[in-house]
Amino acid sequence: MMFDWLAEYALWISLFLLLLSALTGKSLAAALGWAIFGVFWLGQPGRYLEVEDYFNVALAIAAALLCFYLAWLVYRKGFSQAGFAWASYAAAVCGIVYFPFAEIEPLKDALIGFTTAVTVQTLQSLSVPAVMVGWNLMSLNGKTVELILACTAIESIALFAGVILSVQAPLKRRAVALAISALAIYILNIARNGFVLMAYAYSWFGVDSFELAHNVIGKAGSVAALLIISYAVFLLLPELLAAMDELAAEIRHPGGEAS
Repeated sequence: MMFDWLAEYALWISLFLLLLSALTGKSLAAALGWAIFGVFWLGQPGRYLEVEDYFNVALAIAAALLCFYLAWLVYRKGFSQAGFAWASYAAAVCGIVYFPFAEIEPLKDALIGFTTAVTVQTLQSLSVPAVMVGWNLMSLNGKTVELILACTAIESIALFAGVILSVQAPLKRRAVALAISALAIYILNIARNGFVLMAYAYSWFGVDSFELAHNVIGKAGSVAALLIISYAVFLLLPELLAAMDELAAEIRHPGGEAS
């Protein structure tokens, strides 16, 4: 019964412990948080197996293993390396921003509905006759596209929020970096949604217009945009690159015991 309870609430317990470690500097809370976060990821492959999404099965298992490894490193070395404290804080902030929308249906639906409305209104302002035919459905030229959580860019915004807010740097520079990255990500995501709808509606790429626009051009464009945004953030926050380098080095070569 205890394991069932832990599995059900593992996500929120782990995020609480990681945030607690960031606020108090207690590495033991971080180690336990990472371990429980690993338990959460171990519970995810089943849902992906049901829809035969083997890529995400592998991704969830890899995430679990990384969490357990970080739990071991933090338990063994504490916060003797600043990268461990930064990673724990970043994971807590990222999770707190993202998972309420992923796990709480009213919040998820509200964000998807808002993004659908903004996309349609943006297209209409550009004289594109798109219409919103449902809370998460937009239509153009007789063809309809459904928006899901991944179409809101909340994952990328949460990721940038986590790594930016948790780094040791002046608050003003962190605030500027977060504002620029979040605004750029959301605006580009609206443009991506509009592009996919128009390409599909007007068959810009033939019978495979949706797949090419969404899975190839759209994703390639998203990766390129995130790389450019990341570069801008690193220019504003060079401390972030240093923290990431330190964490990566410690993961690759854990070294000796903490002093």
